[in-house]
Amino acid sequence: MAVKAAVSVPGAVTPLPPLRRLLSSPSSSSSLRAAARRLARVSPAMAAATEVQPAVVVGGGRVGQALLAMGPPEGDVLVGRGERVPDGAPGPILVCTRNDDLDAVLEATPKSRWRDLVFFQNGMLDPWFESKGLVDANQVLAYFAVSKLGEPPVDGITDTNPEGLTAAFGNWAPAVAARLQNGGLTCKVLEKEAFQKQMLEKLIWISAFMLVGARHPGATVGVVEKEYRSEVGSLIAELASAAAAERGLTFDEGIEDRLCAYSRAVAHFPTAVKEFKWRNGWFYSLTEKALAAGKPDPCPLHTAWLKEIKVI
Repeated sequence: MAVKAAVSVPGAVTPLPPLRRLLSSPSSSSSLRAAARRLARVSPAMAAATEVQPAVVVGGGRVGQALLAMGPPEGDVLVGRGERVPDGAPGPILVCTRNDDLDAVLEATPKSRWRDLVFFQNGMLDPWFESKGLVDANQVLAYFAVSKLGEPPVDGITDTNPEGLTAAFGNWAPAVAARLQNGGLTCKVLEKEAFQKQMLEKLIWISAFMLVGARHPGATVGVVEKEYRSEVGSLIAELASAAAAERGLTFDEGIEDRLCAYSRAVAHFPTAVKEFKWRNGWFYSLTEKALAAGKPDPCPLHTAWLKEIKVI
């Protein structure tokens, strides 16, 4: 029986990585073996709590098609560009569009279904959520890559996080985790504070690696990590400090190592500063706020390099 949104799932229950992913990994670390043993002991009750259920998928690109492939046979509904989200379709609404299309997605979704929207977008979405009254919106940090339309996704498992980095937050998080696991991916269900920290880490990753790569035309994420480690390390430290001060939080130790490990896992990714409003733009807004108040720039290196590549 499919789990409804109103069913509460204990916060301590975190979905486990799929056994086939763990067993196919080249790593022989004890943590992976332990995770596989834990998975073998999953109770029928926990399996039922994470049954894959039908969903509406908004956006038929690489990620949208991958999510459809992970769902139940003939149970999902695909909504393309310009189409309205059906009011009566069951389950979560998985939004896999570009950030700049989010306003159109919201307009095409009945307001009674806004609580069912699950956002897969990269970047800082909080200001947009606040402007739309979307309190505690469902979100997914997708640390997986789909190289081409129709190809299976590759999980961003790293040597520092063999348990996987993909995370979900919100009422529909357990359902999303079940779907991703059905597709051979890992996914954690996090409470809001833990999710916010990880969201900011991913924002720092994409803002830092894309900007350093843009300073060195043609550099992939892997080249940045290998050949420009000191540059990206300095920028990670600066952005992490600014984000921590703005949000009143402390990042776990080893943030540079975690982000560089992820870069090695997706070393082929190209670099470019894109979707500025949603990525580097948030850090630049901290700069503008500080300067307007007569305070020092909290991100001077970031500002200087944005000017260097003529983004600002």
